[in-house]
Amino acid sequence: EKEKIDILFCIGGDGTQRGAHVIHEEMHRRARPMAVVGIPKTIDNDIRYCDRTFGYFTAIESARNILYLAHNEATGVPRGIGLVKVMGRAAGFIACGAAVASQEANFVLIPEVPIRMQGEKGFLAVLGRRMDERNHAVVVVAEGAGQDLLPGGAVEKDASGNPKLRDIGPYLKEEILRHFKAIGRPVDVKYIDPSYIIRSVPANCDDSLLCDQLARRAVHAAMAGKTDTMIGFIHGSFIHVPIPLAVQGKRQVDLESPAWAAVLAATGQPARWA
Repeated sequence: EKEKIDILFCIGGDGTQRGAHVIHEEMHRRARPMAVVGIPKTIDNDIRYCDRTFGYFTAIESARNILYLAHNEATGVPRGIGLVKVMGRAAGFIACGAAVASQEANFVLIPEVPIRMQGEKGFLAVLGRRMDERNHAVVVVAEGAGQDLLPGGAVEKDASGNPKLRDIGPYLKEEILRHFKAIGRPVDVKYIDPSYIIRSVPANCDDSLLCDQLARRAVHAAMAGKTDTMIGFIHGSFIHVPIPLAVQGKRQVDLESPAWAAVLAATGQPARWA
């Protein structure tokens, strides 16, 4: 009000969009005209009614290159394992996309699929069979995967209300080393956490073009008097999504989709850990 702002663009994920809705509600309560328009931006690609946010293709392109390096590290030593942690609090889109793009990952661990470590069909046993057959492996894990496995008390939350994740990467490394040492078949684990590298690279052409398209449509919506709406991108079309609808939940990897089938075909891993 003080700055006489009558159009506000809120660029971010579901936390940002919730904030945008609160601002809209307050301005409506004050009977002040303001167009509040959301633009989806989350590297995890997990906002609803948006098949792809700008930054996602850049992220999987960068993560793919990290998986190439992890493969080189794994094959450079006897019984080597390249373990790579990527972003993905509630959804494994980056892990899945990088695995399919690189064709170098042998295991993709994502929040949508609970991880069972032990048992004949558990992760460690399947990894062991892979090591006996091929003498190396590449594992990519999303940061939000396997949170139920990690020790600790009640889960804390950040200022946006999101759970503070425990670090799955070091946990997996230690569990893998411990397991294979215990059975007398030690392995050499190379752990890589490239999160800040992945999120810091310049946008590629695809993402730059998508960013421009979202921005122009957001301006058109605001100038037309639309408010409390987010610009979505679904099935190749740009749409207006009521912000309360967009933030009702997280978009996640569909385990019945061709995208997940592509991951299973590329890795050869089981669809579930049993």
